[in-house]
Amino acid sequence: MLTVAGWLTLVVWLGLTFGHGWFWLTDQRLPARSPRDATQPAGWPSVAIVVPARDEAAVLPRTLPTLLAQRYPGAARVILVDDDSSDGTGTLARTLGATPGAVPLTVVTPDALPAGWTGKLWAAARGVAEAGAVDFVLLTDADIAHGPASLETLVAVSDGFDLVSQMAVLRTETAWERLIVPAFVYFFAMLYPFRRVNNPRSRVAAAAGGCVLVRRGALERAGGLAAIRGAVIDDVALARAVSSTGGRTWLGFATTVHSVRPYPRLADLWHMVARTAYTQLRHSPLVLAGTVLGLALVFLAPPALTFAGPSWPALAAWLLMAATFVPIARYYRQWPVLGVLLPVTALLYTLMTLDSARRHFLGRGAGWKGRHYSSTEDSA
Repeated sequence: MLTVAGWLTLVVWLGLTFGHGWFWLTDQRLPARSPRDATQPAGWPSVAIVVPARDEAAVLPRTLPTLLAQRYPGAARVILVDDDSSDGTGTLARTLGATPGAVPLTVVTPDALPAGWTGKLWAAARGVAEAGAVDFVLLTDADIAHGPASLETLVAVSDGFDLVSQMAVLRTETAWERLIVPAFVYFFAMLYPFRRVNNPRSRVAAAAGGCVLVRRGALERAGGLAAIRGAVIDDVALARAVSSTGGRTWLGFATTVHSVRPYPRLADLWHMVARTAYTQLRHSPLVLAGTVLGLALVFLAPPALTFAGPSWPALAAWLLMAATFVPIARYYRQWPVLGVLLPVTALLYTLMTLDSARRHFLGRGAGWKGRHYSSTEDSA
């Protein structure tokens, strides 16, 4: 029985490695550009950068100046939506925006949050409305810092795409961040293989919310942000909405877009995952059970069978698992050997997912900065 189970885990990992969209590779990236790049568009479209912000005074000094310093040849402006902050976010943003030569900044506030909307999407919708008739909208989070050519690069490669998104490089400074954050990106890519997202013949659609450039026309055809107003996992929901109306999407790994938000403790990372994990499973106990079983078979069984047997096929599966983690580890400049610890991280994610379901059944639902969403109607 152990031998059969070991061979089963090896077959699973062979299938994932070579038959699941090469999810573990990190080659889907935007090309680097220089001011003298010969592929400059004939005319640069207008862009509004929309930043929903709720109590973000701690990170704005590191992120907002990077948006205000964008080297974009066309018309661009930054719209920061101060979402009922209590820490002076709006005032700080106006101060930062007074820098000479900066991209024009507008700070607005949304009306009271209506029923059925998440706070972030309601704030983003206010920013989109303020933007008016622009060609593109760049939706970016308040904790995201952009390289000086970020906007130019996004727009320059957008020809043929209706939505272009980059997975921001997340912070990996503490021991817990180094253990959990690269694995978080690895698991996300396993759910939504980037190559399949970028394949026009594929039905997989996804985006990373920290950096999403969308054509205004495509957004309107998809019903605007109102079409996904209750989505907690709004980035994937937006990509699906755009794709469902015939729009083409692209998702890749960022090199000059970074998240500065710290998650120094296990408790911080636990909350980050647990607040949306059960939403990702569409609040379904059946899907939850299947997910836990799948995580156990794929990630926990290989080391368990290796030590129980010993099972050489299970050991081969474990080593194959670790090998697929190497590109992500290198992308985050971490030790490749961390892939051997993926079963430990997968166990933590399993517990976080179960805790997410527990929170939902206790009526706490997904929560962020004082708001909780317990609705089962999530477009993601």
